[in-house]
Amino acid sequence: MAEQDHTAERGSLIRVQQFDVSQLPRREDLGREWSFEAAVAPAERAIALFQLVPEHIVPLLPPSARNQLRAAADTVYSLFEQIRNFSAQTPNATAERQGLINSLRDNYETWFNQIQPALVFSTSIQRDFSRLENEARAAAQSAKDEAARLTSTLAEHQKEAERVLEDVRRVAAEQGVGFQAAYFKSEAEKHDAAAGTWRVWTILAAALVAVVAGASLFISKVELLKPQDAYEAIQLLAAKLVIFTTVGYLVVLCARNFLAHTHNAIVNRHRQNALLTFQALVDAAKGEDKKDIVLTQAAACMFAPQETGFTKHQPEGGPSIIQMLGKLPADKAAHG
Repeated sequence: MAEQDHTAERGSLIRVQQFDVSQLPRREDLGREWSFEAAVAPAERAIALFQLVPEHIVPLLPPSARNQLRAAADTVYSLFEQIRNFSAQTPNATAERQGLINSLRDNYETWFNQIQPALVFSTSIQRDFSRLENEARAAAQSAKDEAARLTSTLAEHQKEAERVLEDVRRVAAEQGVGFQAAYFKSEAEKHDAAAGTWRVWTILAAALVAVVAGASLFISKVELLKPQDAYEAIQLLAAKLVIFTTVGYLVVLCARNFLAHTHNAIVNRHRQNALLTFQALVDAAKGEDKKDIVLTQAAACMFAPQETGFTKHQPEGGPSIIQMLGKLPADKAAHG
């Protein structure tokens, strides 16, 4: 029942708010003297008064305020209906016409008092909505400002993160190059140790040659080994040659191993130093082409074939990795 009452009251209000005042004058059927041209202005004023009350607030009003609003709206609409149904042929038509116009003009204050509670409530709600709208706008602007500040902060943090990442990459690259240099350092130390061992063996072999050479001077003095004829002299000479050749080869072999390990130790030391100074050269180089040259030279230092120290200018099997890297761009261009 309450919902039906709300519907009726909203209907009463809406039909006044939406009433077309052009229906009131009726000049064509009543003529100029009997027309209701004078009722248009007070009717528009009354309609404007009721339009100040939004129809959606009707269910929120207390029963007394709703009843007053409906009564006022019905009264105004009843006057509109009487004007639309007025006939100049009725008895006392002149007084009736003037009474309708006076009712529209003189009852404005009465209607205002009747719907005043609805007007006050509507105004308060509109103020609340305005306040909420202002607060929402302020909150939105605050959110935009905060978002802009966070965006600026994130941009600064991103720049800082990129800088730190670049430093980390640079340090990682330096550490990586230094770590690779440790392999060559280890190899150099191994060759140094091996060269020291072969140095000792070379010295011992040379001492053995000296002992054998000194002993050969007195071997003919030994009665048992003294040659008795030319055949025995030749045998003794051949034995001496075999001994000297064997001992001499032993000295040469020890010396060659000593020199080979010393050579390999020096080469690995050179590669270690090249890698340790690689990053400084890259930082000093300006331009990618110059950095590529430094990288090529560093790679050549690491991967280029080296002499073992046992033979000179010995060939290493297959093309070097440096040559292969140099051919990669050309090969890709040919396949592309």
